[in-house]
Amino acid sequence: MPYINVSTSVKVEDKKKLLEEISILISSLTNKSQRFVMAKLDDNSEMFFDDQGPCCFLEIKSIGSLKPSDMAMPISEFVYEKIGIPIDKIYISFEDVSATMWAWNGRTFG
Repeated sequence: MPYINVSTSVKVEDKKKLLEEISILISSLTNKSQRFVMAKLDDNSEMFFDDQGPCCFLEIKSIGSLKPSDMAMPISEFVYEKIGIPIDKIYISFEDVSATMWAWNGRTFG
C-alpha cells in the first residue's frame, strides 16, 4: 500500500517509466516508502468523458496518509505533463482503506 490505478484513453509509449515516476510521486505525497507503492496502468482504453478527447481516471487507495485536497493538483499536473491530458479531463478517486481490509505478505496490516 498505497495502490494507484491509472486508466487512460491515451496510448502511453514508455509504460515502465510512467509507472515508476507515478510511484515516486505517490510515495512522496503519502510519505510512504516507494517499496510499498503498487502502480497499474491501463492505457489506450476506450473511454468517454464529455467527448472523444483524451481523458484519465485514477484510483488511489491507501491505509491513511491520503489528503485529497492537497494531492489532487500535483497528481493532475503530473498526468498533464507526462501524458498530455487536460486537467479538466481527469477524475481522481481517493479511498482510505482500513488496515484490517488490506493484506500483504500473507497477513493484514491491522
